[in-house]
This record gives sequence, C-alpha cells and structure tokens, in this order.
Amino acid sequence: MNLSKTLISLLTAIVMAFTGCTDTQKPDAPGAGTSETTNTSEDNMELTEKNFPADEQNVKLIGRTGEAEGIRWLALSASGVEFTFTGTSAAFTLVGDSMTSNVEKQPRYAVYINGKQTMDELVDAPEKTVTVFTADEPTETTVKLLKLSEAQESTMGIKNIAVTSVGGLTPTAEKKLKIEFIGDSITCGYGVDDEDRDHHFKCSTEDATKAYAYKTAQALDADYSLVSYSGNGIISGYTNDGKKVTAQQVPPVYTKFAKSWGNYNGTFNVSDLDWDFSKFQPDFVVINLGTNDASYTKNDKTKVLEYVDAYSEFLKVVRENNPKAHIICSLGVMGADLMVGVKKAAEKYTEETGDTNISTFRFKVQDGNTNGYAADWHPTAKTHDIAAADLTEYIKSLM
Repeated sequence: MNLSKTLISLLTAIVMAFTGCTDTQKPDAPGAGTSETTNTSEDNMELTEKNFPADEQNVKLIGRTGEAEGIRWLALSASGVEFTFTGTSAAFTLVGDSMTSNVEKQPRYAVYINGKQTMDELVDAPEKTVTVFTADEPTETTVKLLKLSEAQESTMGIKNIAVTSVGGLTPTAEKKLKIEFIGDSITCGYGVDDEDRDHHFKCSTEDATKAYAYKTAQALDADYSLVSYSGNGIISGYTNDGKKVTAQQVPPVYTKFAKSWGNYNGTFNVSDLDWDFSKFQPDFVVINLGTNDASYTKNDKTKVLEYVDAYSEFLKVVRENNPKAHIICSLGVMGADLMVGVKKAAEKYTEETGDTNISTFRFKVQDGNTNGYAADWHPTAKTHDIAAADLTEYIKSLM
C-alpha cells in the first residue's frame, strides 16, 4: 500500500512538471501593468501584448528624469528614454501638466526608430496614447523618445509603455563618456526652428537637439544631461529695467530634479524632487551662464563682483556633486560681456579650494549677418553648429 502511494505521488509530480502546473505562482509585480509582464520566461517569448513602466529595468533613462505618482517625468531639455525590443508594435501613454491648455506651452517631443526621427509632436491633451511603431512581423527595434522643449515652460510624463512583443524591453547601453551642460536658453535651443528675430518663445519652435550642447554630445558619442532654463542666470534672470530677477537663478535649483511653471493635478511639481547625483556622474561639466546676468550687471563693477562671488560659490556646489568632472566655464554665443567675470570666478574658486580641474572657454559671438537670427535674436542651427564644433575640439584637447 505504501509503495502504491509512493508511485502515485511520483507520477503526479512528473505530470505537473510536464504541464507547467505548480502550487506556488508568483503574483504580478506591483505597477508592472498587465500580467504578461510577469509571465514565465517560456510564455514571455510568445508574441503577446505587454505593458511596462518606464523605469531603469526596462529603459535607458536619458538626462535627468524623475518618478512620481507612477509616472516617469520628462522635464529638462533632451531628456528621455530608450529601449530595444522585438515585436510588432509600441505605444506610449503620455501625460501633460497644467500648461497643456496653453497652445504655446505644450511640451514638444520627438520619437526615433532605429536612430531615425519619425515623429515630432506636442502633448496637447492631459493624457493620450500614441502608437510609435508598427510592423507586420516581429522586428528587433530601438525606440527613443526625447523631450525637445525645456522644463521651465512645461513638463510631460510617460505613464505606460505598451508593446506587442516577443520578450520584454531591454535598455540600450550606456556610453563611455558623460557630459553635463548647465545653461540658459542657448542650451535649450530657444526658437531655433523660427528664424525670425522679431518672434517670441513657443515650445513648438524650441528644439534642444539642434543646439550646441546636444550636438557636442553627439559628436563625442557621449551620454548627456542638460540642466537649462531660458532667461536664467547665476545672480539674475534677463531684465529689461535693470532690476534683479531672482526668480530665475540656476544655483538654487541645481540640486533639484528640475523646475517648471507647470504642475500635475494641482499637487505635483518637478521641483518637489531632489536630484540623485549618483545616477549620472559626468566626465565634464560645461557651464554656460552669464548671458542673462549681463542684462543686470551691465558695466557696474559692484554687480560684476557680485556675479563673480556667486559663480565661484556655485562652482563649489557643482564640484561637491561631481567630484571627478573637469568643469568648463564658458560664455560668448550671444555676447561675451561677462567673460571677464567668468574667468575671475574660476580663478577665485581655484584660489579658495586648490582645485585646478577647471578651465574657461569662450565661444565665438554669433554672426547674424552671415548665419541669421532665430526668435528673440537667438542663435540659428548654423550658429549652433559652429559653437558645437568649437566646443567639441576643446573637449577633445582636454581628453
């Protein structure tokens, strides 16, 4: 009798093993979407519809991004996600912040399939699902989504990534070189798609991928992070009346994920999140701040010295959070009036800290007669090409 029970138990175990039946099933991972995302590896290799959060397990995070309320937030210029999958379709569920109702403030984004830009759109609704790729047969495909417009004006988020795929998503590989750019409207690509100097800001004409910072990173095959806000400076934002604009200073918000005039559901703002610097440790940090400060400092020596002191203190914050990076203090595309202040700030910082892993770089001032002007007298794509080429060669010389 005992032998019979043993044989029955053994046969039952063999049947369960071959049919895949077990008495211990893992539950779906929280926030992972549909159950397809947590199937066994054998089932996961079937062509099925799956949903994924835009997190580090599934996508490469490009630039600074943040996570809140189950949404991957893209705020800063040229930030985004990238992944590879094998399948027949891919779609993003996107959300917009409170600025979505303003047609001039709607976030602009682009989608790239296997390195080729295939979409250039605005987030024109609080939430929408956008199909970005389809194919008749399962195809190995790399998908990238980048936010083209800047954080200050509006933000967007990825709520879900839906694919019909064989297997899951694979983050693309990190690059060996990493560069952080800290700047203003020039770094953001303000108005680059509107070559009329008398026109003003719109998200739809701003494209960071056509600006010098992004182009420099591309030329050097580097991962990048852009921390840039139009009209901002070290001690003052752009001013028409000589009064200091303290609401547009970069140093106070540098350690935040980002800052924006928009919010989500009236409760969340990207400035609520601190930035974790361990997520991106650059080899170079390029600072391009002073163009807007110059509208405040003019030729006032006292104000210039105030800029120098504040800049040298900001350099200490940058160094504390990026201990191994070579810091490049730059200026000049839209005027080099404060270049003397930039140099003095770098010298003061070195004198006070002993840190010599820092240098200054002067861009060529834009030639509007030859290369034209974009909106509000900003640099055109041609001018950005010149600036990127010069900065690329300078960084190469440091490498």
